[in-house]
Amino acid sequence: MSDQITSSFTRRGALALGAAVAASVVSGVRAQEPARTPFGFDDVLRRARDLAAKPYDGTARELPQELRDLTFDRYRDIRFRPDKALLSAGGGPFRMQMFHPGFLYRRPVTVNVVRDGIPQPVPYSGALFDYGANKFQRPLPVDLGFAGFRLHYPLNDPRVLDELISFVGASYFRVLGRGQVYGLSARGIAIDCSGPNPEEFPDFREFWIEMPGANAERATIYALLDGPSLAGAYRFTIYPDVETVVDVTATLIPRKDIAKLGVAPLTSMFFYAENQRRHFADFRPELHDSDGLLVQTGGGEMVWRPLRNPKTPQISSFWDRNPRGFGLMQRDRLFEHYQDLDLAYQMRPSYWIEPRENWGEGRVELVELPTDDETNDNVVAFWVPSEPVKAGAERSFGYRLRAMTSDARLHPGGRAVNTYPTRAAALGAAEPVPPGTQRFIIDFAGGDLAYYLGDPGRVSVVPSTSTGVIGRTFVTPNAKIGGFRVGIDVQADTGRTMELRAFLKADGRALTETWTFPYAPENAA
Repeated sequence: MSDQITSSFTRRGALALGAAVAASVVSGVRAQEPARTPFGFDDVLRRARDLAAKPYDGTARELPQELRDLTFDRYRDIRFRPDKALLSAGGGPFRMQMFHPGFLYRRPVTVNVVRDGIPQPVPYSGALFDYGANKFQRPLPVDLGFAGFRLHYPLNDPRVLDELISFVGASYFRVLGRGQVYGLSARGIAIDCSGPNPEEFPDFREFWIEMPGANAERATIYALLDGPSLAGAYRFTIYPDVETVVDVTATLIPRKDIAKLGVAPLTSMFFYAENQRRHFADFRPELHDSDGLLVQTGGGEMVWRPLRNPKTPQISSFWDRNPRGFGLMQRDRLFEHYQDLDLAYQMRPSYWIEPRENWGEGRVELVELPTDDETNDNVVAFWVPSEPVKAGAERSFGYRLRAMTSDARLHPGGRAVNTYPTRAAALGAAEPVPPGTQRFIIDFAGGDLAYYLGDPGRVSVVPSTSTGVIGRTFVTPNAKIGGFRVGIDVQADTGRTMELRAFLKADGRALTETWTFPYAPENAA
């Protein structure tokens, strides 16, 4: 009997203490403590180094079975109560809501709020959530924790707190600019993605969010990463705007050698588009969160690579030194090309990565996987440094992630806006067409191209290929887009992939970015 009373008292005490701590985080009331150095990135880095010095411990307390068995719809029915949102005590415009553990999110994380330099954990409480139609047979543990969190901010309307950025699941996060809806994701790091070893998915296991002050224009988040091969410390500084910017600082401490380290990884979905019309029974003309990879090389060249849904896994590498940027982009912004009233693919953001320092030699790697379902992410892009990643050798990276709607401002030249593979005879030709010839139609628009529509003879295409043969080419004005349409006929060598490249020039200067596309007859859609 005394054990039951003690247990009951302990539980009530824990609940009362949790409520008091939660109230202090929200209201800002806390006990006086001696002055000390404000919490910051160095504290997280110290924790990461301590973790990396020990063997990885991947054990986590198992969630109650009812939470593990939640379906997507039942999990989505658990909502954070907006009136319980945190961060209001600082008087700033940001608010924080938590994600409940369950469904796919089975590893709880610790979330702290840092006020006046002092971190304080946010305690779990069932009172923070509306469980909708969900009914649980037993009370959920009082120390359950959270799956992640999201920040809200008046992004689109000064009267409305819109979702700005979310962290939930492994090291994934997503961020929005004005007028955008969620599409692709970013990750803290990628380890052995399509590499020689099984891919690892490290977790952000603890977060610290600085309490924004009155009229704050940015939010700062610290995160501790941990996985079998490394630990790491991260700082995310978020600047909400038309193009929201996330300034990322990361230091990684490998526990062991890593065969392939993917820095600033982006994950997206490409099902089909005008460049790859697969025969799916769907009324929507296109389905994708991103339609191309854009790379700005260290030398300043802009390279555009349309995405594919290949028949087999494919990897494309863009070798470089000190790249200026890369990103997975959603260029097609016309609703008519998607016809989806609910999912609004035309409003999905593009994510552009800008290194803050020289990254040295390496490659932007694009991984494309086959999928027959639009719910599967099948595209990944990241930077792979050439220098081997050795155990104990710390690596630091800094970059900016921009959530963009248009990439036109990134360079003054014309852009490839459409890619159409077709039979070479489709447009006709005065001379015979060799058997096996493939034609690519590329539309270029923007930059100075409209200026040359009155004198199109001055514009020419510069094509090249790694293998095979380039046959007939042509350039014709396309007044519908204020640019030019290019045709390139190619014949591939048997069993070899052609890496095609093309750009437009006039008067001795390049007018457009470089379009590139891989082609092999056996992999054509």
